[in-house]
Amino acid sequence: MHRPLRVAVVGSGPSGMYAADALAGQEQVPVEVDVIDRLPVPFGLVRYGVAPDHLSIRSVRDTLDKVLDRPGVRFVGNVDVGEDISVADLHTCFDAVIWTYGASRDRRLGIPGEDLPGSIAATDFVAWYCGHPDADREHFEALIPTATGVVVVGVGNVAVDVTRVLAKTVGELEGTDMPQHVLDTLSRSSITDIHVLGRRGPAQAAFTTKELRELGELEEADIVVRAEDLELDEASAAAAAADKAVARNVEVMRGWAGRPLTGKPRRIHLHFFARPHEIRGEAHAETVVVERTRLTASGGAEGTGEFFDIAANVVVRSVGYRGTALDEVPFDSSANVIPHDEGRVQRDGRPVPGEYVAGWI
Repeated sequence: MHRPLRVAVVGSGPSGMYAADALAGQEQVPVEVDVIDRLPVPFGLVRYGVAPDHLSIRSVRDTLDKVLDRPGVRFVGNVDVGEDISVADLHTCFDAVIWTYGASRDRRLGIPGEDLPGSIAATDFVAWYCGHPDADREHFEALIPTATGVVVVGVGNVAVDVTRVLAKTVGELEGTDMPQHVLDTLSRSSITDIHVLGRRGPAQAAFTTKELRELGELEEADIVVRAEDLELDEASAAAAAADKAVARNVEVMRGWAGRPLTGKPRRIHLHFFARPHEIRGEAHAETVVVERTRLTASGGAEGTGEFFDIAANVVVRSVGYRGTALDEVPFDSSANVIPHDEGRVQRDGRPVPGEYVAGWI
């Protein structure tokens, strides 16, 4: 009797777990799958990337957990590929390797002052408030209580999550999965203003309506948005007409623009057609210089040469994730992914035997 096919899935986030599920669920070939992760627990960004106050989204862990109940699927934690085991060792022990270790680092802004203290990656901040074991607790527990103004660069759901967590009261966060040390730090927060920057218009923002609406439901935060930023050009109006989600987002924000401030102790400022030009400060971030933008004919953003300043001691970069290279594995440094052809890893245009890739990486 032939032995089962042995497959290693490196990375236990959703893409890795779904790959393991697909392998274990087919009946054509007997297979045994080891899901390998450098952390002692599985599920990647579902555990350490979804905001702790989004319990319904985090509950997808229950679905992923069922994959590990399948016969022939095993989780192997605390194993760092490249440190504890080499790629060559994996090929010795397994018939195939599927790389699903995701995109764990932030994209850079590429502006002066980006490396000043107080300028942080959303990936690092999210890891902290989700209780990731690698998070720099000491750094954030010193930074947050000293801040009054925050700039969040980006208009995706991660940027909305960061904004919401910073704007919520501890009372609103109790009863969630928020770690106690994070609650303790947020209870000492003196943040009054959170500015969210989007380099294009509201029709091009990437957040979903559900997450957006939550910002307007916070107990102690008003929303500030300029009505003129919500005027749609012809292309943006067409996008809103073709996409109900875009139309709903614009409708929600127009409702905020027409709503008077209530005097709540915190304010969330939504800035569209605005991109960071420079972060200034002596030994720490103090001011973000912002350039107003306009849409180009191709749908991109270009600067107008008009600038304004925002006072901020914390700048959170939330402009996307990027993958990282792993020794002995091909890597496209321009796209920050493992090169592949329909999931088969490629080296110099040729498939690497026994290596596959799935998910963000």
